[in-house]
Amino acid sequence: MESNFKMLAKTLFGLEEILATELRKLGASKVEIRTRNVSFEGDTGFMYKANLCCRTAIKILKPITSFNVFTEEDIYKKVYDIPWENYMDVDGSLAVDATVFSDKFTHSKYIALKTKDAIVDRFRDKEGRRPDVDLDHPTLRVNIHIDRNICTMSLDSSGQSLHKRGYKVANTMAPINEVLAAGLVMLAGWDGQCDLLDPMCGSGTILTEAAMIACNIPPNLNRDEFAFENWPDFNVDLFEVIENSALKKIRDFHFKIQGFDLEADVVQKAKENINSANLDEFISVRKQDFFDSKKETERSLFIVFNPPYDERIQVDA
Repeated sequence: MESNFKMLAKTLFGLEEILATELRKLGASKVEIRTRNVSFEGDTGFMYKANLCCRTAIKILKPITSFNVFTEEDIYKKVYDIPWENYMDVDGSLAVDATVFSDKFTHSKYIALKTKDAIVDRFRDKEGRRPDVDLDHPTLRVNIHIDRNICTMSLDSSGQSLHKRGYKVANTMAPINEVLAAGLVMLAGWDGQCDLLDPMCGSGTILTEAAMIACNIPPNLNRDEFAFENWPDFNVDLFEVIENSALKKIRDFHFKIQGFDLEADVVQKAKENINSANLDEFISVRKQDFFDSKKETERSLFIVFNPPYDERIQVDA
């Protein structure tokens, strides 16, 4: 049986407790809450599951090594010494993300560049050629994190941010982030046991996330791919087992989810997104001024929304 390893789930500030609860319910061990991230342990199958099923995670990182750094040359040499050929082929492509909290190292883009140079130089020295850089769809996405003088190198198992679920085909002005929408609904205590209304629904993100929570649908089921699918050790059979297990846990929803918006074109975009997520049987949207509406039934109604605040809304006193 494969042993567990440490991972890091990044999230938005304020959603750490929710994410930790999600990870525990999914089966993670040694869950520790930090600022904007949660560390935990699990095996490869759990890494697949966390990417597929976590609603409030932005990234799932797999740390591979940590070391002390005091100079730029330290970074280059120690990154160069990592056996990158175990994680990608020279014919693949590479991208590096850097996060820096240090008085010595203050420019994250420069640290990313130095890291990239060390990796491609190792390939050039060993194989006579180097992998390409592809910032959008690389074979391997590497994360370097420097906290004072402690440097942690991680593999990004997610790729594109996990808020990009794959269902949003039509955007409106300033749409809410999907991870934030899920987090707001979960923080509010939504459990899918009554009707729900978003009276200012915009592109329908809150409605869609609420429906997926109510039906226990994996939030990233519609994504085209995860970064781990390009790794040399990707186990497609194991991933399919994880995916099928998650699909079997989808449940029925017997209540009503409804959205209002003032603009007809926005209502249409919300409908397109909801249809893309295959949730139109659970969600209805219509053009309606919330301030002129009335509660339609005697049943309990859960209301949650992200109002278009500041210059974008004017309410007469």
